Amino acid sequence: MKFDPTGRTPVDFADELHEMGCPIIHGPDGEVIVVGHEEAMAIANDPEHFSSAVSAHLQLPNGLDGAEHTSFRSLIDTYLAPSEVERYAESFREVAQKVVAQALKNGSADAVGQLGARYAVRAMMVWLGWPEHLEQRLLDWVMSNIAASRSGDREKIAQVAADFDQIISEVVEPRLKAPESFNDVTTQLVMDEQLGRRLEFPEIVSILRNWTGGDLTSMALCIGVICHGLAHDASLQGWLRSTPEAAEYEAVMDELLRLDNPFVSNRRVTTCPVSIDEVDLPEGQRIYLHWTGANRDPRVFNGSFDPHSHAEDNLVWGSGPHVCPGRSLSMLELRIFFTELLDAAIILRVRGEEQAGERGVHPTGGWRQLPVRLLARQH
Repeated sequence: MKFDPTGRTPVDFADELHEMGCPIIHGPDGEVIVVGHEEAMAIANDPEHFSSAVSAHLQLPNGLDGAEHTSFRSLIDTYLAPSEVERYAESFREVAQKVVAQALKNGSADAVGQLGARYAVRAMMVWLGWPEHLEQRLLDWVMSNIAASRSGDREKIAQVAADFDQIISEVVEPRLKAPESFNDVTTQLVMDEQLGRRLEFPEIVSILRNWTGGDLTSMALCIGVICHGLAHDASLQGWLRSTPEAAEYEAVMDELLRLDNPFVSNRRVTTCPVSIDEVDLPEGQRIYLHWTGANRDPRVFNGSFDPHSHAEDNLVWGSGPHVCPGRSLSMLELRIFFTELLDAAIILRVRGEEQAGERGVHPTGGWRQLPVRLLARQH
């Protein structure tokens, strides 16, 4: 059967399919959309039959397969290891405190465009060593990227991508010419020789695009989703304030993201004729692993908020050899941000239909805009 996600939120689309008992369906453009948890896991963990080489553009590392993917993934993992990103914790904390303080002065904020995007951009600039004057350009880019993705207009998407590549080029080129003048992660990448050679310029741009472009938008959307969950549950806010353990904190954030996954989908293409759940697929079949749907599969999840019971099956960060390499960095940033926000403020819903916020619709998840009130806590 065919089913068109257009105009639906990813959550509504997935839940409709689950109610119909359809873990795999054909989309309107000939693609196959997989919302079942077991089926998505099977595909994600079988790169031999379901290739990640789906784009005409260079995408490192997750646009590669096999030994080539392993080499680039190994290189990238050295930058994103927990021990490496933890070195930036205090810098992220300073960024979070400033973003939260400004929002508290105003008494309210858009959780996505003001809290999320501003924190994401400033934290990324600290981590990569990018100059402060790029902040507004990057903020504008985040919102343009969300709008372009939501529109589905390929020309707009291509233009937004080109705009970001230009920003990356402006950062990288001075480091290529005079690396001794810089001391930051971006320069380390430019000078990296783990592959037995230095990276070529397009490779550097691709890695930085993956680290920044997609992650900036994703971080903003994550903060929107978590703010929404906390604004609707004062007891959960209190529990997090009393929980210093990072693992407990991250389990709650992962569960909130599972329920409304902003990382909607990843693509694959079949390398030969295959069968999934008695659905025969030809070689060259385009597939969308619908993580939002897989994370709401009632065959696996009990429908409640249950961080510990659901943790093992949670696919917010994907699965298999192409599982997200940036989880440690993202969770550190999120944990620090919400620790500072909850220490300083009580998050409240903005009541009134006209101020209820705007949901993201396919192909973006979470919230496009989410106003929240912030009430300063008395310590």
